[in-house]
Amino acid sequence: MTAVPEAAASAALPEQVVVAPTRDLGDGFSVRRALPSAGRRMVGPFIFLDQMGPVRFEAGRGLDVRPHPHIGLATVTYLFDGEILHRDSLGTVQRIRPGEVNWMTAGRGIAHSERTAPETRRTGGALCGIQLWVALPKEHEEIAPAFAHTAAEALPVLEGSCISLRVVLGSLHGATSPVQVLSEMFYAAADLSPGARLPLPPAHEERAAYLVEGTVTVAGDRFAPGSLLLFRRGDEVVLEAEAAARLVLLGGAAADGPRHIFWNFVSSSRDRIEAAKADWRAGRFAPVPGETEFIPLPGDPEPVRYP
Repeated sequence: MTAVPEAAASAALPEQVVVAPTRDLGDGFSVRRALPSAGRRMVGPFIFLDQMGPVRFEAGRGLDVRPHPHIGLATVTYLFDGEILHRDSLGTVQRIRPGEVNWMTAGRGIAHSERTAPETRRTGGALCGIQLWVALPKEHEEIAPAFAHTAAEALPVLEGSCISLRVVLGSLHGATSPVQVLSEMFYAAADLSPGARLPLPPAHEERAAYLVEGTVTVAGDRFAPGSLLLFRRGDEVVLEAEAAARLVLLGGAAADGPRHIFWNFVSSSRDRIEAAKADWRAGRFAPVPGETEFIPLPGDPEPVRYP
């Protein structure tokens, strides 16, 4: 097991801080969206960051994200608590649990749903996690859709003084995730005990830390949950936990050009997004087996359902 290196004695403040607003989706379920924001569109190849929960669903309730489409990106789902049942238009049916990772390549087009499994819905249960979107490199934007699930035990875990860090994507502190990626990036989930000091290596072009729970300080400034801390290239960065804290680290090489984003579509071409909108409206995306519902394009009416 690889150890987390010792932190430097001093460190720099973040260059920028984005505080993710909370959006209530009903049934006590809320999300915090840190990317994209007015202050920052991307960090490395990551163009979207949502924190789901934490929430505890009552019996009979749960997550119900109906089938919806994606192009030009890969979704990365990682949970701290609970379980989600993923279905997609490739025929994939996959449960994801804490410490595991789902990587779904949308490429030229895929549809999927995310729901609470029936047996969990019967009794109720907790849910907390992060979903990221990776903007695919231009040369891979139109590749065939694909899905990959990686078990928790396959992901490297680093231990340090009061620190446990799981490398989800890419490489960090000498450990490398087995998840296949298409550009240079890193993504890790860390749990810190009070007094822990976690360094963030300066090697990557763009770097950020998102605080899920607890309180951390950086160069003496205190940050609360929902804060996305963005750091200058080359600066020494040390995150210190005042109390028990949970956070994710992410970044990598800057994207190979600007990206347009509309709803669930990401592309380097506005025309490609317009084509995807027309395809979803016309029902030209492959359906998700076992699903009869779908989310209409924003601005379109909900489909009529009969008993």
